[in-house]
Order: sequence, then structure tokens, then C-alpha cells
Amino acid sequence: MPLYTLLVLLVVAERFVELAVARRNGAWSRARGAREYGAGHYPVMVVLHAALLLGCLVEPWAADRPFLPLLGWPALALALAAQALRWWCVGTLGSRWHTRVLIVPGLPLVTAGPYRRLRHPNYVAVVVEGAALPLVHTAWLTALGFSLLNAALLTVRIRCENTALAPSHVLSSPGAAS
Repeated sequence: MPLYTLLVLLVVAERFVELAVARRNGAWSRARGAREYGAGHYPVMVVLHAALLLGCLVEPWAADRPFLPLLGWPALALALAAQALRWWCVGTLGSRWHTRVLIVPGLPLVTAGPYRRLRHPNYVAVVVEGAALPLVHTAWLTALGFSLLNAALLTVRIRCENTALAPSHVLSSPGAAS
């Protein structure tokens, strides 16, 4: 359990790094006339992701969940792969990566890196991590609960992003260059 706790705390630290990157990138985008979409669902996303990390720490301890190597090691590999995919997305989007839906008018869609094959690869990372990280230490209730609630949230979030990224919004948002 101590090593798993350390792993989860490292993910918490990584989240703070993400928020710092997102804050910096948000300032960059807003300085270029970005418009925010879906601000109403953002607090729900924050609470859900915080609950995932809390559940990862509480469930194995409260329910006396064991580390099962046949489940834990593959789950750890998937959780680490999800982190790698997430940071590939962050690196590919550069200043355009945010935790919010901020669209800078006039910028074309990014089609490099993982975006060559998937429209929303960062959400693949979120889905995989949300299932895998709790299962590293058999926190199956956390994995199931997060996965179900995240599926509902991603339905809203992806619809929001698709609308925001539609050519009519990206190229003709207020403040877009003619």
C-alpha cells in the first residue's frame, strides 16, 4: 500500500503541473482572443477527477483491498501508458492545450502527433487512467464509479469540443482575423 500511495500522490503532483501548464496556456489563448465553451461542466470535471484520486487512496485502505499482481501490474502499465499519451497530447498542442475548452479564432485544427489518428486522444488517456489507476490496487468500485460518471461527462465534454472546433466557430469567432 505505501508504494501505491506514493504512485497516487505522484499523479496528484502531476495534476498540479497540468494545472500550471493549463493556466499559462489559458493566458496565452485569452491574449489572442480565445472564447471559452462549456464552462458550466468544468467544475463537475474537477470534482470528478479529484474524487478519482481520493477514491484511489481511500478504497484500498477502507475495504482492505489487496495488491493482486495479475491485475495490478498490467493496470500499472496502462496507467503509465495513459500518462505518456496525455503528455504527448500536451506537447503536440503546445500553447493550445488546456483543461478548459478555449478556442483561439483563426487557428487551424491540430492534426499532428496523436491527433493524426484520433480527434480526442487526451480523453483516451483519461478513460484508460480512470480505469487502470484504481485497479493497480484493486479499487474496483472507484474504477467503476469513475468510469461510469466520466462516460456521462465525456458525452457532454466531447459534444462541447466538437461544437467549439466546428469550422464556423474556429474561423469566424468574434475577433477572428478577416
